[in-house]
Amino acid sequence: MNLESINKYIAGLYAGQETRDKYVEKTELKEFIPVVDDDVARLLKLLLRLVCPKKVLEVGTSIGYSTTSMAQVVRAYGGKIFTVEFDKQVAEQARKNFEGAGVSNCIELLIGDAQEILPQLETGFDFIFLDVDKRLYSKLLPSCAHLLRSGGILAAEDTLFPVIDLDPKWHYLIAPVDEFNRLICTHDELESTILPIGDGVTIAVRK
Repeated sequence: MNLESINKYIAGLYAGQETRDKYVEKTELKEFIPVVDDDVARLLKLLLRLVCPKKVLEVGTSIGYSTTSMAQVVRAYGGKIFTVEFDKQVAEQARKNFEGAGVSNCIELLIGDAQEILPQLETGFDFIFLDVDKRLYSKLLPSCAHLLRSGGILAAEDTLFPVIDLDPKWHYLIAPVDEFNRLICTHDELESTILPIGDGVTIAVRK
């Protein structure tokens, strides 16, 4: 199976839709953590349709591309996204992007350390998307599992870092991601699998 040919074919099918590259081009700030690929954004929207979300948590906003994509689904159900970003400058750019996309009314932007913010949140989330500093994944997993309702979905980005052809500047993240993968696949409260989409997406459902 030639994954490169498969990815090109899929990208061609969805050409012409609003894309990550177009979103980034419209963004004034040019230095930020990379955002999700278009195929991952489509996956997130499909998963949200499955849970008819009222309450969504995103950990790692960056400039808000994934947040904006998810908000297009969440607002249809009268739901709300709580998104956490550590970098104040990047968070302010995300806020501007939300306003420009017309989705700010269903998004609450929380600025600060996710390790401090998550324990303060109330449980009952339908969906959680984890795309923060990979060194925090294992540390945040207990809070994420606790915050999810039964039947809720947890998605984690970049979980195939240990096996893909990764830029050397990101090699320091391989061990933390591997640790997270081993924790989540044996987690008593979560049923999970890893999909080879983008740089790997783990999907878990709370039992």
